[in-house]
Amino acid sequence: MSSRRDFITLLGGAAVAWPLAARAQQQGKLPTLGFIVATTASAESERISAFLQRLRELGWIEGRTIAIEFRYGEGHADRLSELATELVRLKVDAIVAQSSPAVLAAKQATSVIPIVFPVSGDPIGSGLVASLARPGGNVTGLSLQQTELGGKRIEFLREALPGLRRLAIMADVDNPVTRVEMREVQDTSRALGLDVVTAEIRRKEDIVPAFEALKGRVEAIYVAASPLLNANRVRINTWALAERLPTMHGMRESVEVGGVLSYGPNFPDLFRRAAEIVDKVLRGTKPADIPVEQPTRFDLVVNLVTAKALGLTIPPTLLARADEVIE
Repeated sequence: MSSRRDFITLLGGAAVAWPLAARAQQQGKLPTLGFIVATTASAESERISAFLQRLRELGWIEGRTIAIEFRYGEGHADRLSELATELVRLKVDAIVAQSSPAVLAAKQATSVIPIVFPVSGDPIGSGLVASLARPGGNVTGLSLQQTELGGKRIEFLREALPGLRRLAIMADVDNPVTRVEMREVQDTSRALGLDVVTAEIRRKEDIVPAFEALKGRVEAIYVAASPLLNANRVRINTWALAERLPTMHGMRESVEVGGVLSYGPNFPDLFRRAAEIVDKVLRGTKPADIPVEQPTRFDLVVNLVTAKALGLTIPPTLLARADEVIE
């Protein structure tokens, strides 16, 4: 009985997806999705794979029922406007824009083409949507609630390093969402009695001088998530390890390449859910009528290999609460 029900469900999904694909093919082309990635293909590979897998499950198969035009900013925010304009010229049917700067660039390029963001730290504060319940305009997606997580990360970092007194915040200060996160981290850190200094990053060439300036001044680094720093996470963790500085990140991928801790939303899950929003848009629902969703899965990840290399002993109570321990 269940297999028959599954078949009927699958058949129904295919029937819904088919008319749009058929109409587009009659017009001589597949429905086209533009995808702006603020960082690099390798940096976002796991998330994009999750997005494409969910699209396939919903009947949108790249090269068969949909065409996808990928554009990569390579961590350079100044390239995003050019990439967005290029996709608008191609007359894509919808745009997926990863990161707030990419969404802003797309929004400036078009007020007509639907735009979906898989991640945004503060979509209201950065002017992407009017409200979470009623986005308005041509933009919707998923809010990271990133600005509400900084304090929680500091608490986890303090739990991992009970003797921590001096902390550096490394951040892309040209990113408006990051500036909000920095203020929250500073407030929480000072409330816990920590001395805080900032390492301001505007381009990748600022990373090495920042570490040289921090030498001997701090005991750990909080790395604020942003496209620029995510694209350079290997470089950051390599220098942190060389300077024997534990790091706290907002993304699991940063811990996979040598960070000590990360706490934040499960990004593959967010990208899968973004695919579901794209599916609604391609079937005719207006972004203005699709509420902005929020994360439901948050992961604490600990890299014991890096911790041991730094001579750290992570408390068993923290390890027991971790969603993933890399050994």
